[in-house]
Amino acid sequence: MKRPDPVAPSDDASRALAWQLLSEATHAALSWTDPETLTPGISRVAFALDPEAGPLTLISGLAPHTTALRAQPACALMVGEVGDKGDPMTHPRLMLRALAAFVPADDPRRATLRARWLARNPKATVYIDLPDFSFVRLVPQSALLNGGFARAFRLSAADFEA
Repeated sequence: MKRPDPVAPSDDASRALAWQLLSEATHAALSWTDPETLTPGISRVAFALDPEAGPLTLISGLAPHTTALRAQPACALMVGEVGDKGDPMTHPRLMLRALAAFVPADDPRRATLRARWLARNPKATVYIDLPDFSFVRLVPQSALLNGGFARAFRLSAADFEA
């Protein structure tokens, strides 16, 4: 006998929690595939939910995940912080499957993205204009939300359309 799927479809509450986790995140774990070995990698990246670009990161061309995302844009992002109390496995977290879309340096939106990024991350002033740094939009494809013990939901790309 096939067991019932413990992961529920999205609803208003799960969408709201997913947006909350994304909007509160200042960093994330980003998974990617190494183009030479085809093995997975993971990096900690700065993160923001930009009001126009959506999920966004700023990465250096010197980082291995940059080469990987240029070769294979499919990636995943994990956001959600463990609180001060309780079992870490009971705290909400979101795994977002995405496609990395590099924002070209001559894109007219870059100045606006830069200004908003620096408003949230003033210390980035030191490196944001270095030629190897790129903004990367993380275009949602689907997600799994663990809202806490026995509260799991599947979200679609449509759940992330603003």
